[in-house]
Amino acid sequence: MKKYKVGVIGATGMVGQRFVSLMENHPWFELAVVAASSRSAGKPYSEAVGGRWMMQTPIPAPAADLIIMSAETDAKAIADSVDFIFSAVDMKKDEIKSMEDAYAKAECPVVSNNSAHRWTPDVPMIIPELNPEHAAVIESQRKRLGTKRGFVAVKSNCSIQSYVPALHPLKEKYGLSRTLVCTYQAISGAGKTFETWPEMVDNVIPYIGGEEEKSEQEPLKVWGAVAGGEIVPAKSPQITTQCIRVAASDGHMAAVFASFDSKPELGEIKETWKNFSGRPQELGLPSAPAQFLHYFEEEDRPQTKLERMLENGMAVSLGRLRADSQYDCKFIGLSHNTLRGAAGGAVLLAELLCAEGYICYSSEGYPGDCLF
Repeated sequence: MKKYKVGVIGATGMVGQRFVSLMENHPWFELAVVAASSRSAGKPYSEAVGGRWMMQTPIPAPAADLIIMSAETDAKAIADSVDFIFSAVDMKKDEIKSMEDAYAKAECPVVSNNSAHRWTPDVPMIIPELNPEHAAVIESQRKRLGTKRGFVAVKSNCSIQSYVPALHPLKEKYGLSRTLVCTYQAISGAGKTFETWPEMVDNVIPYIGGEEEKSEQEPLKVWGAVAGGEIVPAKSPQITTQCIRVAASDGHMAAVFASFDSKPELGEIKETWKNFSGRPQELGLPSAPAQFLHYFEEEDRPQTKLERMLENGMAVSLGRLRADSQYDCKFIGLSHNTLRGAAGGAVLLAELLCAEGYICYSSEGYPGDCLF
């Protein structure tokens, strides 16, 4: 199979590095371009990241010698040389929106890890197993942008990946009325390691700027519907959250409390989780976990160190399901925040968009000509 040529803009940051590492030996995607700020432009990738490489595996050999381009000034050249890009730039939101729109208008599809476009009404925010149908709004976005190939699609906030996938099939089956969630989030969510953030060693910080708003609002867009050329967010359930930074390198954990329109038995909940799968599993996408939701019966599981890499970091781990005195039930969720929650989730989204014909080879026509 011919591979899609891929660019990563914002390639020197933590999430950008994760994108670069995930492109190594990917069966569908080939890393062709790395781009970053003008400070890094013109340098070989290995030199630019230097001692700042934060992945546990070495810099992939195909990426090491790539010369970094400027994400801003080389946008047209980048767009012309790849089939689509992953966006992981670290800039102000209005600057990110402008940059991602510029790539889309240059007929380059953008799959973004950034939050800047998450509330643009005709930009789909997709968790591939939950709301793949939201990709249909891309056609309306293309009309607005005046493009044939170009568009922007985004993944959701990393923290909601630890609990929204578990709530989704329950919501579909029993109706979800309200939920309370406390998330305990790893330092890599801030783009940090213990070496770069020594203050986090043996520490907990009970505040993450903007995170609670995202955690309460983004699920409603994921659970929304395409209508009138945009995504209309759901009006329910009621969601309240607290988000806490903890001394873990990777892995976001959530303590979840939920009430339903029709209260299920605990055994029914476990069976629903066991049987849930989505479009990525149906299509056999390369990054899709075979079993999306894993439930652990042990009372002390899931644990961050033990479960965060389950199914290459793309599965969601669940445990401690029990009755609650204020809600119908409570449980623990866990996901890997830079894999399922960030770069890995975006790669899975890109695979979905390719498989469904929204991204085609740039030299071989427009959507409808490139299904495989």
